[in-house]
Amino acid sequence: MSPRLVVAPTAQDVGECVAAMIVRAAQGAVSRRGRFLLALSGGQSPLAAYARLASGSGMPWERTHLFWSDERCVPPDHPDSNFGAANAALLSRVPIPPDQVHRIRGEEDPAAEARRYEALLRRVAGEDLPRLDVILLGLGEDGHTASLFPGSAALDERARLVVAVDAPSEGMHARITFTLPLIAAGRRVVFVVTGAGKARAVARVLEVQEATLPATQVAAASRALWVLDEEAARDLGDALRRAGCRAWARQTRPRV
Repeated sequence: MSPRLVVAPTAQDVGECVAAMIVRAAQGAVSRRGRFLLALSGGQSPLAAYARLASGSGMPWERTHLFWSDERCVPPDHPDSNFGAANAALLSRVPIPPDQVHRIRGEEDPAAEARRYEALLRRVAGEDLPRLDVILLGLGEDGHTASLFPGSAALDERARLVVAVDAPSEGMHARITFTLPLIAAGRRVVFVVTGAGKARAVARVLEVQEATLPATQVAAASRALWVLDEEAARDLGDALRRAGCRAWARQTRPRV
């Protein structure tokens, strides 16, 4: 099955595209269900989208609940905190009610916090298997997404929605992450990937479709949309890359 793919010229264009998608999805969710449930991702790739959301209009912040698809086990003011990055780029600049910002408490015991966050998701969503309206994901150079790393037991989890995972390598932080069942239940799952450093991983997932890579498994289970810049798409085959560029050319704000 061919991936759903948009290739935008630049990282800034990716940010504009993803922000517009989020606004439309939010307006539709509020119209249909009275609220919008959005999971943010970490890394550099979504920051342009966050900045665009902060400077734009049309977002129903008073009806929006924010979650995170993963977090490093660090305090919120740590330079490596996913919450901290989103707070600087977005949250500190928009009128979202503080009690609707549901951060993962990376400073707490990881296993206990994973259980708390799973219970919080169920409580806010009002469902045993929450269906978040939009889940943003990134892509690591090793093919990981959220904090689901190659070879991790978390990839095989089918009962828990949120789990703690050990540090993927020496010198890195332990993590707390969404699992595959929660991601696959999302109404819209969007990979946001920019930069030449991710090009090889993008090709391994979308062109080769390496089944052992976490991002390949997540993308297949969720029928995800990929929004890439030209640098991240440069190792894709001509046919797939051209299809993504045509999707961008048809509409600069493609629907999720």
